[in-house]
Amino acid sequence: MARQVRIALAGILVLTLAACAKSEPAKDTTAELATPAPAPAPTPPLSLADLAGRWSTTTRPMSGADTAVTTAVIVATADTTGWVLELPSKVKVPHHVTVSGDSIMLKSDAYDSMRRKGKKVWTESVFRLVNGKLVGTTTAHYANAGADSVLTLRTEATRQ
Repeated sequence: MARQVRIALAGILVLTLAACAKSEPAKDTTAELATPAPAPAPTPPLSLADLAGRWSTTTRPMSGADTAVTTAVIVATADTTGWVLELPSKVKVPHHVTVSGDSIMLKSDAYDSMRRKGKKVWTESVFRLVNGKLVGTTTAHYANAGADSVLTLRTEATRQ
């Protein structure tokens, strides 16, 4: 009897597998895997000659209670020399310029802060050219300010 039950179960198993099997052939996916999508074109490097001129900037803190906007003008040259930030007080702050790929980095000399009266500050900014505007972040480093010596700001500049 046990032999007959085993034969019956084996028969049911074969019929079940046959009923579940697909009748259409499997799709060949090797062609799809063999042709990868082309890589996007790299962003062209930034040219200082394309940036030469005057740029109106607006800068505001990225966080905190201080939401005041400061304005200034970047005067850019076609090379890494002669870049200055003109403050509303007409003070001209020299900047050191570096380009890397699609980014431009500016580092200022120390100057009197527009945000914190009586404090000296120097800044580091990183910009990218986005839709004709220089967009990026600025980090302000305040001298003798204790624990509150760094402020991160969002900066945007438009050509005058």
